Amino acid sequence: MELTPEIKQKITLLQEKYEAMGQDMASYLDGLLYADFLTYWDYIHLDTLLSLQNPKTPFPDEKIFIMYHQITELYFKLALHECEQIAERENLTADFFTARIKRINAYFNALTTSFEVMVNGMEKEQFLKFRMSLLPASGFQSGQYRMIEISATDFIQLIDKSKREELKNAAIEQQFEYIYWKFGATELATGKQTLTLKQFISKYAQQFLQLAKDRVNTNFSALYLKLEAEGEDVSLLAEELRKLDLYVNVEWPLSHYKSAVRYLEKDPEDIAATGGTNWQKYLPPRFQKRIFYPFLWTNEQIDEWGKGWVLNVLSSLKNNK
Repeated sequence: MELTPEIKQKITLLQEKYEAMGQDMASYLDGLLYADFLTYWDYIHLDTLLSLQNPKTPFPDEKIFIMYHQITELYFKLALHECEQIAERENLTADFFTARIKRINAYFNALTTSFEVMVNGMEKEQFLKFRMSLLPASGFQSGQYRMIEISATDFIQLIDKSKREELKNAAIEQQFEYIYWKFGATELATGKQTLTLKQFISKYAQQFLQLAKDRVNTNFSALYLKLEAEGEDVSLLAEELRKLDLYVNVEWPLSHYKSAVRYLEKDPEDIAATGGTNWQKYLPPRFQKRIFYPFLWTNEQIDEWGKGWVLNVLSSLKNNK
């Protein structure tokens, strides 16, 4: 086979590359010669991935529950990958920022539109049985989701709404004591912290605190305001951040709320969620008013935050009963 000028040029460039690193190109070519061709299943570790579903019970629908949560965590990892790119970008521009927020919004769109798998994709009787084998584990314990929240906004916006004004100038450690999700992991009967929450704090607290400190000036809110102050056109970025606000703080928790009502609401007394979390007060956004970017919304929009969505969900559930 004749060596074309193009191939000769590539060989020359490879020689220069390896010489610059003090390496012998011939040795690398030997490695290429002996290496097997890459396969799809090896590249994505498919066999390992498909072996990670290990139900605790014989109920078939438990596999659905496991796989959907694994898919969710992979989407969260994708979102965090974009968060890191934004926070660590030198000379960040509105265009780069907007493109990455669009990606995150695409991930959350996929999550919210696919949550019907959890709402209607399992038999209620099976779920109410196999869930008891999962105690005290809970989807509440998703550390990646909390990291997305921390990356997305000023930390004070994640504090329980009753404490935000009082703690707005406090140290992050003090603010963390009143982070909103702690109040969602309390026992319905006693109001005490659940084992679910205690486990979660033990594993992630230091990681969350460090990330919060690292993101003081590089969370999405701070970076948006910086670009705006520098005179960049942030109109498209603002539109995407509003979408993100709705995805994370309205649509995603209310998808869970819809699922909780489907599986856990029971007259005359509601069933506690896995781990004993107080889903009735934790999930609906009207209770927490979690809003990442209040400066991008009107007072009326803030007052009505999530209300319409909740009413639509409750109406549809009643009609389906």
